[in-house]
Amino acid sequence: MTEKTYRKELVPKITRIENSAHAVLRGEVKGIKRILPFLGPAFIAAVAYIDPGNFATNISAGSKYGYMLIWVIVISNLMAVLIQSLSAKLGIATGKNLPEIARDRFPKGISIFLWLQSEIVIIATDLAEFIGAALGLYLIFGIPMLPSAVITAVASFLILELQRRGHRVLEAVIAGMVLMVVLAFAFQTFLAKPDGGLALKGLLLPRFNGVDSIMLGAGILGATVMPHAIYLHSSLTQKRIVGKNIQEKKKIFKYEFIDIIIAMLIAGTINVCMLLVASALFFQRGMTIEDLGIAYTQFKHYLGPLAALSFGLGLLIAGLSSSSVGTLSGDVVMQGFINKKINLYVRRAITMIPPLAIIISGVNATDALVISQVILSFGIAFALIPLVVFTSNKKIMGGLVNHRLTTFIGWCVAILIVGLNIFLVINSIN
Repeated sequence: MTEKTYRKELVPKITRIENSAHAVLRGEVKGIKRILPFLGPAFIAAVAYIDPGNFATNISAGSKYGYMLIWVIVISNLMAVLIQSLSAKLGIATGKNLPEIARDRFPKGISIFLWLQSEIVIIATDLAEFIGAALGLYLIFGIPMLPSAVITAVASFLILELQRRGHRVLEAVIAGMVLMVVLAFAFQTFLAKPDGGLALKGLLLPRFNGVDSIMLGAGILGATVMPHAIYLHSSLTQKRIVGKNIQEKKKIFKYEFIDIIIAMLIAGTINVCMLLVASALFFQRGMTIEDLGIAYTQFKHYLGPLAALSFGLGLLIAGLSSSSVGTLSGDVVMQGFINKKINLYVRRAITMIPPLAIIISGVNATDALVISQVILSFGIAFALIPLVVFTSNKKIMGGLVNHRLTTFIGWCVAILIVGLNIFLVINSIN
C-alpha cells in the first residue's frame, strides 16, 4: 500500500470522528452519545497502569501484607487521574505534545538529554512488558522463554500494524484487551473470595508496617505512574479533535476528562483485584510470593486450572498491549525532543534487543521486572515536573491554564512521587 493510498483510506475515518465530535461541541448531540467521540486516548495511556510491573508489585504486596496497602493503589490512581488530565489538557490547549513544548522552551542540549533519558526509560518499560508477555506464554503453553519472546515480538508487530488503520481501530483493540484483563481478574477475585471487611479496612486506614512495606508502597506507586504515559497522552489529544476557540477546547477537555476517569477507574480496579486475590490466596496461608511463575503455580493449586489460565492470559495481554504503547511513546519522544522520526517497525526491532538479551542470559523474569521498575523511577521527575510547569503557564495554556489549587496539588504530587522513587532506588541499591 502506497503512502498516498494509505492517507486516502485514513482520512474518511478521521473525518467521521471529528464530525461527530464537533456536532457534540455545537450542542447537536444529547445524552451519553456526547461522550463517545472523545473516548479512547485515556484507554491507551491507561495500559501503562496495568503492565507486568504492576503484576509483580501488587502480587508481592498482597502476599506480604495482605489488604494493608489497598489505599496506596487507590491514592496512586487518584494521582494518575490528575497527571493524565494535565497531560491531555496540554495537548488540547496547545496542539503540541509535552516533548515538543519542552523542545521549544528548553535549550537544545537539555532537549537532547531529555530525549536520551526518555529513550532509556522506554527501553526499561519495554523490558518489563516484553518479558511479561513472554512469561505469560511460557506459563500458559509451556513454551520456553526464548521462543515465547519471538512469538511476543511477532504479535507486537501485528498490534502496531493496527495504527495504519487509524487511531480509532487501535483504541478499540487496546480497550478490548484491557477488558479481557478486567474479566480475568474479576474471575480470580470471585474464586478467591477476599475478606470484604479487611479490604475496607485496608482502604480506609492508611498505614505501613516497617520499611519494607514502605518500599512496596513506593514500588506500587512507581509501577503505576509511568513517564511514557505522561508523554504519550499529550500526543494522543493534541490533534485528535481540535477546538476552534477556548470555549470548544474547554468542552473537549471536559469530555476527555470523563475518558480519563473511566480508564483510570478500570485500571485501578484491576490493580486492586490483583492485591485482593494475593491477599486472600497467599497472605491468609502465610505465603510470600515474589515470583510470578510461582504465583501461577499456586493459582492452579488452590483455585484450579481456569484461574491459573486467566492469570497467565492477563499477564500475556497486559504485556502485549503495554509493549505496543511503549513503542508509540518512543516515537513521540524522539519526534518531540529532537524533531526526528524513524520507522515504528525499526524502533520495535531495536527495543526488542535488550529483553531478548536478558532472556537469553537466563536472568529470572520477575527479577528483571523489578529492575525495570527501578530504572523507570529515574524518569518520572523529567516528565512530571515539566508537565506541572507548562500547564501552570498562562502564556502556554491560555484559558486552560491550571487553577492555583490544581498547580499546588500538582507540585505536591510531583514532590511525593519523586521523593518516594528516590527512596525506592536508594533502598533497592542497598
